Amino acid sequence: MQSTNLECFLDCTTPVVPSQFLSKSEASKLNRLWHPWEREKVEFFSLSDLWNSFDEWSAYGAGVPIKVDAGEDETIIQYYVPYLSAIQIFTSNSALNFLREETDSETRDSFSDSFSDESESEKLSRWDGCSSEEGVFEHENALPFNDRLGNLYFQYFERSTPYGRVPLLDKISMLSQKYPGLMSLRSVDLSPASWMAVAWYPIYHIPMGRTIKDLSTCFLTYHTLSSSFQDTDNEDHNGFSKKKREVGEGIHVPPFGLATYKMQGDLWTSGRNGNDHEKLVSLLNVAGCWLKQLNVQHHDFNYFMGYRHG
Repeated sequence: MQSTNLECFLDCTTPVVPSQFLSKSEASKLNRLWHPWEREKVEFFSLSDLWNSFDEWSAYGAGVPIKVDAGEDETIIQYYVPYLSAIQIFTSNSALNFLREETDSETRDSFSDSFSDESESEKLSRWDGCSSEEGVFEHENALPFNDRLGNLYFQYFERSTPYGRVPLLDKISMLSQKYPGLMSLRSVDLSPASWMAVAWYPIYHIPMGRTIKDLSTCFLTYHTLSSSFQDTDNEDHNGFSKKKREVGEGIHVPPFGLATYKMQGDLWTSGRNGNDHEKLVSLLNVAGCWLKQLNVQHHDFNYFMGYRHG
């Protein structure tokens, strides 16, 4: 069965990351609140490999085949560039202590000093997710430890205009200079509350020449970073029929939530007798519920939804 335009977008922008397996001794030490399932083999990926999966997309854009005229069966390739929109990484006390020891003390001290003049209300608003600044992991600023949520190691919320942003891989490279855990942490080290949002902006399509309103649509995809949700749903992939992984194929990190901006017409919702529209509504609701559950104000999500804050 031929994929719809929405299915093609979700498939073509889903990262596929090299798979690794924990040793039995390491698997026995996993947090059972985060990894309650007994598995013969515990599969995981490293965050560095996840970011590297965005390498080509960050440089050239992700190509998505889109059927623009069902009657004439005309297909074009639309390219989208990924940008880091938001990220929160929650991990355990032991991992946090290790990262603190590994971080260069001079970098840590200078970054701590940069927030020394903040008022308490500014600190609270930053930890509530209302700031675009990175989070810090100093003891005096860290959130109280929660067994299920974990400790907040890092967070970032982008507030720049699309034209003022750098592609995802470049942004991560910049942020990891102060936060090496962005490269060294693994999906099994992260709590189920760890997530990221990727903003996808269209840049060009091949062949050129056609002006189609819906090709200006922007997307916001939400992805879990923790192994806790990995392969727990055997029925669907991106909300559609799940594709069986090939032998040796990497781990798929599909979006669990989605928001759109400038979506006009029915280019993205005309497939599967209305099922695509239902799926868009469902993915949007999940994204909104996720942010509400974590008490997060996500700037891009609010903008996409038309919320305006002073």
